[in-house]
Amino acid sequence: MMTSARGGKESDWLVACLCAAWCGTCRDYRATLEAMAREHPALHFAWLDIEDEADALAPFDLDIENFPTLLVARGDDLRFLGTVLPHANTLARTLQAAREAVLPGMKVERPQALIAAVRAAAETLR
Repeated sequence: MMTSARGGKESDWLVACLCAAWCGTCRDYRATLEAMAREHPALHFAWLDIEDEADALAPFDLDIENFPTLLVARGDDLRFLGTVLPHANTLARTLQAAREAVLPGMKVERPQALIAAVRAAAETLR
């Protein structure tokens, strides 16, 4: 089984896009995220429509104003939560940086609970 740069199984990783179905940028970005999921089949990639899952996200008071917003976690360790440019290279660099160290991003109370809610509500890609 593959291990990540800082230990742990590759399957422990969650890469979730928090988007909205009405957003054209999000619709276009989904293909980029799906391509990355195919390149990294051991990682868990997911798609979450923040409006469809508003109830699941409400307890976290996330202030998502721009898309795409990406959540990257290893197990229950939130590595990144923030808006990214909708480009494949940006996604690859963000994922690599998150795997190596914690990146700056939105601060959220109870990050472990947020990660669990996203895992439960998101649509798995692949």
